[in-house]
Amino acid sequence: MTEDASATGGPATARDAAGPRLRAALGAVLIGFVGLLGLTMVVLTARHGSVPPVDRAAHAWSLHHRPPSFTAVARAVTATGTGVFPYIAAVAAGLTAGRDLRDRLGYATGALVFLLIGQGLRYALMEMISRPRPAVGDWATHASGFAFPSGHATTSALMAGVLVAAIRYRAHRRGDRGTTRVAAVLLGCWAVAVGLSRVLLGVHWVTDVLAGWLFAALWLGLGAALIRTMSLPARS
Repeated sequence: MTEDASATGGPATARDAAGPRLRAALGAVLIGFVGLLGLTMVVLTARHGSVPPVDRAAHAWSLHHRPPSFTAVARAVTATGTGVFPYIAAVAAGLTAGRDLRDRLGYATGALVFLLIGQGLRYALMEMISRPRPAVGDWATHASGFAFPSGHATTSALMAGVLVAAIRYRAHRRGDRGTTRVAAVLLGCWAVAVGLSRVLLGVHWVTDVLAGWLFAALWLGLGAALIRTMSLPARS
């Protein structure tokens, strides 16, 4: 007589536990894809110098609400969303999630590859759409390349997602759910601040930032869905 796997914490239990998380990951993929596709269509149909009203309004507001002290803070925040920081964050995520040295090196490598592929796809989309940035005279910081989607917004959101996933994985082993919630709130607020700083500094339209967040949601959802699918035990 065989013992029920769901009653003994076997494969059925693992499938049941992973189900909601897989659905959540696929939901992020759907939202990211539909939202990014919609924004892309808006941008492509508003070419030849035309800017959507929401972009014009947000840009005008930023130009009139950035005193020197506020601009300095925005520059400091925006600097954390580029350069070496994303790759340090990826390595930190791997070191956090792993159980031993081999595990940590493997996770760190996987996180770096995940980030690099995501950046490559984002860059390809940016070059394909070739959306101009706001007028250079409105910039309060340095910027380069095309506008859509925002690299800083995408990168910071990916960094936040990868770090939260690593912290969640480690906290799950310790039975500490509170740590994950705190980390998710703090890292989420930071990623939002980085994205908004790009609008406040006048180097991006607000739809560029929204597209960056949606791209990050799509890519993080795909990664999470792949991991969940691969980790599901085979049905007997």
